[in-house]
Amino acid sequence: MKLLRREKAVSLDDRLAALARAADLADGRLDAEAVAAARSVVSRAGVRASLSVDHTAVALAGATGSGKSSLFNLLSGTSLATVGVTRPTTSTAQAALWEGGGAGPLLDWLGVPRRHELLDTSGSAGATPERDREIRSADVAQEEFASGEHELLDVPGSGVSEGGREIRSAGPVPAAPVPVGQPSGMDGEAAGLILLDLPDHDSIEPSHRLEVDRLVELVDLLVWVLDPQKYADAAVHDRYLRPLARHREVMVVVLNQIDRLSPAAAERCLKDLRRLLDADGLAGVPVIGVSARTGAGIPELRSLLASRVAGRRSWAARLAADTGMAADALGEASSATTPGENPSMDNLVKPLRDALSEAAGVPAVVEAVARSYRHRSVAATGWPPTRWIRRLRPDPLRRLRLDATSRVSGEPGEQGDIVGRTSIPVATVVQRSRMDNAIREAARSASAGLPAPWTAAVRQAARSHGDELEDGLDRAVATTSLGAARRPLWWRLAGLAQWLALATVLAGGAWLLALLAIDYLRLPQLYLPTAGELPWPTTLLIGGVLLGLLIALLSRVASWLGGRRRARRAARALRASVGRVARELVLDPMEEELSRYHRFAEAVTLARNGTRR
Repeated sequence: MKLLRREKAVSLDDRLAALARAADLADGRLDAEAVAAARSVVSRAGVRASLSVDHTAVALAGATGSGKSSLFNLLSGTSLATVGVTRPTTSTAQAALWEGGGAGPLLDWLGVPRRHELLDTSGSAGATPERDREIRSADVAQEEFASGEHELLDVPGSGVSEGGREIRSAGPVPAAPVPVGQPSGMDGEAAGLILLDLPDHDSIEPSHRLEVDRLVELVDLLVWVLDPQKYADAAVHDRYLRPLARHREVMVVVLNQIDRLSPAAAERCLKDLRRLLDADGLAGVPVIGVSARTGAGIPELRSLLASRVAGRRSWAARLAADTGMAADALGEASSATTPGENPSMDNLVKPLRDALSEAAGVPAVVEAVARSYRHRSVAATGWPPTRWIRRLRPDPLRRLRLDATSRVSGEPGEQGDIVGRTSIPVATVVQRSRMDNAIREAARSASAGLPAPWTAAVRQAARSHGDELEDGLDRAVATTSLGAARRPLWWRLAGLAQWLALATVLAGGAWLLALLAIDYLRLPQLYLPTAGELPWPTTLLIGGVLLGLLIALLSRVASWLGGRRRARRAARALRASVGRVARELVLDPMEEELSRYHRFAEAVTLARNGTRR
């Protein structure tokens, strides 16, 4: 029975590291925007994790007239936000902080200069008088005071208390205190909450929309404030809610102004909104109906925010969602699927090697090896008086600059270095075409089933060393040991036998000449031994000639067989050398690209799902 391995959850740091690896591996291969977005998430996550994790930045986002500013005032127990109905009244984001000590760097990173800290002065445990804290950045405060422009939220106060809460702001003391509303009812429970009131996402001012887009990417928790008139508006669903489907765990949807509807109508609106959110991929996102005017639903919203803030994990959930979203974008750009095993390159070696061998002139070299062997064999074992004629013919390997004399001597057992290129004929147009087709076919086979961007990358990798291929093949042929320097033992034995046969012929001839001279000079005849009917001088002469011819004939047959055998060995060695060039310059780059894709796909899967087997 096959046991299935359980998936193990990985940490946020591991997912971010996987996303960074995926972005690096995809660089130059996938859409630059998707790669830049992934790197931006990694960079943003590193910054957010280094800031205060005891504070949760919650943004109230919505359209013009949705009542988010009224909701902001109600939740903060103040009148900091200017309320408008028909036109955008929030131009820049502002923040209300509950126990905001240490939140300054976080707000600086968020780029929110208007800050209002709400301090508990009801005498609860741990509540002590504190020094005035800076709410806005010094530059913003000085500019506003110098210009005399003081909106309600910009007027800094000192020691103004109402309902057990104190609002402290830095800056010059105005003539009138900051007006405050009813108590928020979140004292203690919301310690660490940073509530942001964002501009309208559908504002006619482009700068407002840009500000919303910027902060929506940064805050820890998003509260979308909708109203009964525009809760189904495509502007918010298409631009924000549907693209943020990954952020279900850090999103809350509020249907405001339900006091304008009958209970039955409000219920229908909430159900329809739930349906729209489910269609957007936001199933499970809390949907709360509230009324900033009557306070209906506010306790439930406060309780939800308090629980999220108390958990101190919204920032991590937000970064995890960002990581998954960036991984999704990389996966979509690559059409990446679950990776399998790297395909073996062994099946691609033979057809590629055969085509490259033909282009490298291996058949011509193999034939030259056989002819060179026969040439040198005849020169070593032929009839001594005539073998010098063979030496006048050029050695076939020497003509190709592949014999031992064309090499620089190396240490014993080494092949030595090559002086220049060989003289092998250049590849013909047909051979080049076959080589190109073989490379193209190898790339096609290796990239079968890969997404289009990576298929193109594999094909490009297959030709990445095209300029080096011709020289590499020539060098491989030139450095392959063809055995040309080895002289078989039988050559020496046959050569020795030929010299003995020649000596026999010379002895018999000299003897006959001596007999001829004696007879010519009418000297007494010497004893002449015979071998049967033939005298020995004649026997030696004729026997030596016949023996030399026989040795030469047998040597020709042996050299032909030996040439074929040596040619086969040379062919194997040359194909092995060409195969190494094919693997080094064609297959290895493709295999590296395939490995890169598989590592990319694994990293994307890890960053996307947060699990590994």
